[in-house]
Amino acid sequence: MPAAPKSFFLSPEISQYLIAHGSPPDELQQRLIAETEQLGPVAGMQISPEQGAFMTVLTRLIGARRAIEVGTFTGYSALSVARGLPDDGLLLCCDVNEDWTAIGRRYWEEAGVARKIELRLAPAADTLRSLSAEPMWDLAFIDADKPNYAAYYEEILPRLRQGGAILVDNVLWGGRVAETGAAAPDPNLDAILRFNDLLAADQRVDKVMLPIGDGLTLVRKR
Repeated sequence: MPAAPKSFFLSPEISQYLIAHGSPPDELQQRLIAETEQLGPVAGMQISPEQGAFMTVLTRLIGARRAIEVGTFTGYSALSVARGLPDDGLLLCCDVNEDWTAIGRRYWEEAGVARKIELRLAPAADTLRSLSAEPMWDLAFIDADKPNYAAYYEEILPRLRQGGAILVDNVLWGGRVAETGAAAPDPNLDAILRFNDLLAADQRVDKVMLPIGDGLTLVRKR
């Protein structure tokens, strides 16, 4: 299990309880968590176990067959989505870091889901723009550089089928989205605030912000 909760509002005890009473990470996922933690502070980019379980269940609930991920890191979220896809499903992963995604590749192979995953190492905006404009995708997960969240969202939404879903990570930014008063400039926080406001006003979708991990917004295309 992770050394500390991903959710800033959960105590370690409550975090362990909710993980244990959902679908806790299996032995393979625990090894991926442990290997990622060896990377140091950057390991904080990995999603929480309960978020991974939620993503697997959601993938199955909406009957997703084709999914997109923007920001793969060491592959835990991709593993979670791929496990929820049918045998002939496809998950397109967009990332730029060969070293981190190489870790994920090993675990995808061991888990038997690598055949469902296509990893493209290139700027995500370029990859998304290269896709057909047809609304043929069922699910997307955005968890990459925060200043480009809006760009990724606008590329994905037209390509999403009606009733399809988008998940957006880190929308609470450690609780700082509710800060008032002067604070040190944070370009990532500013980007998250702008994106959250954009999404709140978007009449093309239904949306709900969930207190999972570091904040997870679930969007449904109308």
